[in-house]
Amino acid sequence: MNEIKFKEKLIEILKSDDRLFNKDGELRQNLTKDFVDSYDTNFISILLNNEITKEKFFVKVGEVYVFKKNEFKFFLDENKLDNSYTQYENRIGLKYGSKLLKDYGDVVLNFPYKDCVLQGGQTTDEGLDTFFEYSENNNNYIEKQAKRKEIFYNQVLARDEIDRLLEPKVLQNFEQYSKENGLEKNIADFRRDKNGTIKNNLIIKGNNLLALHSIKKEFAGKVKLIYIDPPYNTGGDSFKYNDNFNHSTWLAFIKNRLEIAKEFLREDGVIFVQCDDNEQAYLKILMDEIFTNGFINTIAVKMSEASGVKMNHANSRFPKIKEYLLFYKKNTFSHFNKIDKYKHPIWDKENNIFLENFSKEQRAKIEKIEKKEKYTDQDVKTVNNIFSKVKRKSLSKKISELNITNCEEIEKWKFNNSYRIIKTAGSSSLSNLIKSLKKITNQDIASALSKKNILFFYITDFNRNTKQPRLQVIFADNNIYRHPCDFWQDIKTTGAVADEGGVKLSGGKKPEKLLHRIIKMTTNKNDIVLDFFSGSGTSGAVAHKMSRQYILIEQLNYIKNLPEARLKNVINGEQGGISEEVGWKGGGSFIYFELAQWNKQAQNKISDCKNLKELIKLFDELYEKYFLNYNLKIREFKEKVIKEKEFINLSIERQKQIFVKMLDLNQMYVNYNEIEDAKYNITENEIKLSKQFYSNKN
Repeated sequence: MNEIKFKEKLIEILKSDDRLFNKDGELRQNLTKDFVDSYDTNFISILLNNEITKEKFFVKVGEVYVFKKNEFKFFLDENKLDNSYTQYENRIGLKYGSKLLKDYGDVVLNFPYKDCVLQGGQTTDEGLDTFFEYSENNNNYIEKQAKRKEIFYNQVLARDEIDRLLEPKVLQNFEQYSKENGLEKNIADFRRDKNGTIKNNLIIKGNNLLALHSIKKEFAGKVKLIYIDPPYNTGGDSFKYNDNFNHSTWLAFIKNRLEIAKEFLREDGVIFVQCDDNEQAYLKILMDEIFTNGFINTIAVKMSEASGVKMNHANSRFPKIKEYLLFYKKNTFSHFNKIDKYKHPIWDKENNIFLENFSKEQRAKIEKIEKKEKYTDQDVKTVNNIFSKVKRKSLSKKISELNITNCEEIEKWKFNNSYRIIKTAGSSSLSNLIKSLKKITNQDIASALSKKNILFFYITDFNRNTKQPRLQVIFADNNIYRHPCDFWQDIKTTGAVADEGGVKLSGGKKPEKLLHRIIKMTTNKNDIVLDFFSGSGTSGAVAHKMSRQYILIEQLNYIKNLPEARLKNVINGEQGGISEEVGWKGGGSFIYFELAQWNKQAQNKISDCKNLKELIKLFDELYEKYFLNYNLKIREFKEKVIKEKEFINLSIERQKQIFVKMLDLNQMYVNYNEIEDAKYNITENEIKLSKQFYSNKN
């Protein structure tokens, strides 16, 4: 096959991967090279599964085919597969090398560790590792801390380690809570729907990356909404990894989780990620890559007031009072279920006409007709019959008749009666339409249909001598409630928010109203909501009150006294947050469980030791059998520290504490395929429930 025909054949083969070509049908050469360098499995498979490309770009070594990536990249450069010989004609633009920047097609976020998996394990907000050093001043071993040095597992070089890291884990410490039965330790089974999908609300303690991979088989493609509020990488939050690529570390941490999260979404599913200025720009590009063509909005959310400490530097920079919600869809999401409009606090003075003889029930009938996709002459007749006895009156005259003088009471009355207060607007097109009607009903207000099947309301005695008379009727209840658009400034994020749900979180707690808006607009009852940075459990609390199924994941130790405690309060009928708005009375249930940690067994063995001799005897088992904190100088501890007089003279409890600190409790989970191994001491009930969870009866 000559070079030209081979080039044509290669283009045809590559077109089976729609990621490689832009909307004009040109090969994204820069992105293709990225796939070559990262050994993208889908891309490599396309080349390997075709005999022509396999022969040219692979060499067989034993039973293995090795990809000649440099030869492939050389072929790309030499043969101009993007057909771009004439692409520079009559074009102006930024140039990189020999190509216009715009011709690279994609903006790709390139950062160190991009092809790595970052476990991101920690049990406390501080994200610190602990070590011990003897202090002569205190005559004791002083506990010291340093920022965690994260392990980066390379996607290519550490494939086996990654596969093992991400295998499903054993589940343990099951609890179920309901209003009727309280806390139950003996759970019979999970509740499933007719398709076999688990329908229990779940609260899971464990590393969220590993937890997501553990539950993926059960919930992949079934989640309607993902909301996450990850650490913002501010230096003052829970993302405290100490390395030379702080942005890169955070991006790898988020990338690993977003890639697996995408697999959970239904085809019409959506994801909201909350962030601030520290990572917003990087995160936007990262999400553009992961959720291709899925971007919907960047929403600014007012999260604080222009007051307090932040105003100390207001003369040198603008105080930060907002955060962002990056809003993306999977594939087929098309519209909101219901717009969560908010009441504008200031009355529009143009709403100045009151409708006598008009009830709330009549307004509801008209609203029902307004929501129809197509109107009929009968609809017009029905509306006109409702309007037939309605009389217009000046709003100020009506208020004077009511003899209300208190300004606050007047404002309250106007908002409460907005369904029967109107304003008028000028419309030349509607004027021409009304003038063309053969007959106009003898009443103050009437309705009509335009040629485009739009239903209008109008006053009948408008001035017919002006080009744009004020005749169109607009109900006040339609314009006192406003669409939130992409700047949410109406949600209260201070004050009582700190106490919502009966639990406190020192920083970053989100108001229930924020989650209420997101869930209301994007989900229906019984849809699944996933939050794998659950924090204080706001998303679960709101989802529970709104009759949505939820999955919460949190690895920090406060999961027992924040998310779990909060959901118990919700089930018992707590009345904070959105409870009054949604009419919450209590009820429902959730199941709590943890990813099984192997080092927990080691911790128990340390606790059982009665003296230093037993601890020393246990040391070799800890060293050989369990995972130890790789920041500790294990050999020095064994050969020197435990023999020192100062260490020997410590109390047994203090010695145990120091031994426990050797254990790395962040990574040590038991893989499900080892559930029957007796050394892990998994109980019969935990084995039974783990197997039931993973049975996946779909």
